Amino acid sequence: MGKFKTFISGAVLSLFLGVSPVSAELFGLSSFVLDNGMQVLVIPNHKAPIIKHMVWYKAGSVDEPRGKGGTAHLLEHLMFRGTRKVKDGVFNDLISRNGGESNAFTSLDYTAYHQELDISRLELAMFLEADRMQNLKITPEAFAKERDIVFQERKQVVDNNPLSYFGESMRKLLWQDHPYALSVGGTPEDIMAITQEDVERFYEQFYAPNNAILVLSGDIDVKTARELAEKYYGKVKSRPVGKKVDFPKLSRRFKADMQMRLEAANAPRLVRTYLAPSFNTNAGQIYALSVFSKYLGEGENSKLYKNLVLKQKKALAVSSSYDYADRSYGTFTIAAVPAEGVSREELEKALDDAVAEAVSGINAAEVDKTKHKMLAGLVYLKDNPNDAAYIAGMLAAVGFSAEEIDNGDIHLRDVGYRDVKKAADAILQAPAVSGWLLPLKEDD
Repeated sequence: MGKFKTFISGAVLSLFLGVSPVSAELFGLSSFVLDNGMQVLVIPNHKAPIIKHMVWYKAGSVDEPRGKGGTAHLLEHLMFRGTRKVKDGVFNDLISRNGGESNAFTSLDYTAYHQELDISRLELAMFLEADRMQNLKITPEAFAKERDIVFQERKQVVDNNPLSYFGESMRKLLWQDHPYALSVGGTPEDIMAITQEDVERFYEQFYAPNNAILVLSGDIDVKTARELAEKYYGKVKSRPVGKKVDFPKLSRRFKADMQMRLEAANAPRLVRTYLAPSFNTNAGQIYALSVFSKYLGEGENSKLYKNLVLKQKKALAVSSSYDYADRSYGTFTIAAVPAEGVSREELEKALDDAVAEAVSGINAAEVDKTKHKMLAGLVYLKDNPNDAAYIAGMLAAVGFSAEEIDNGDIHLRDVGYRDVKKAADAILQAPAVSGWLLPLKEDD
């Protein structure tokens, strides 16, 4: 099963916003809703006889009871065990023996299950996924085994990974008492406090067709997709969805700073993360901020890379990213790895100056050039059923309508350089945490 995810790639999201002006439709997306409330997204792509089949549940780790962190992720693991119809451990074996691949992941806001396989094997995946949506069978033995696996995964993915541990610590400081401060995989104490009843309750509350999105991307047409969706998922009964977490409105303004030394850290790293608008808190700003992120630090042609890496040689790497696909607020992040011998103070001064220079250099020509790069990157995205399914499902799971997913170019093309300049000025004044990760020395 896939490891839990704590963030979404800003680069992938930026590609979505760069919809080609040649067409008003990014994916040629169709959407309909079954009688039981399940939303279906269909993305036809007939270049190869393959299909990406995804089921997204609109519930993630933020919806867990406090003190039971890791419940959503543990349920993700248990979904691969067995049902009243399919024996324990057979799910992945069936998909594999039919030439497919299957996995899943848990995030703060949602949980997704996915298979990639030949179009002739789609009905197998739909049968299996619809079956475990309603017939999951959790035995005490399976629960104990998977809880131990999740506990060990926490140790491997977070506690023994300096970047993950550092990132989790920064997130706690940034979000404070907001639900996004919690760990997606739970703390070791939380995981061991989870009971089988906790997982079963989460399943009953949130794993309902009326809280799910089915995405079919690949060699399929809308008529066939509807017939198959009704055949397999249409029979699953809807049920009341549990109460989801309430997100507080953040009005506190602050700047925070942290420094951490970890034994496994192999190089210093500076990370600065700002609280940012998301689609759900201020949809009108996400397009300008995405252009700013691309212009500022995405790729080797960005302003920060040219300045700090190529010109000044103060950094070995530098980047920016913007995450706007969230149920609550988003984040805007700038990260840099200093060149050898460059202190934190020297790097921060150089970074601040480079950002200020980049912001002052925003003009119509630069913004048009940046948007053109974003559009060019979309050529490959349109031909990739996997990325198409992932992006469409992720955006739908946090509230984007099918029309908004397919027509983002209208908003992007309306972004002017004044919009980007205004968004840049605002984000640099937003609440933020700066973190400095250093290797642990023997004399520390």
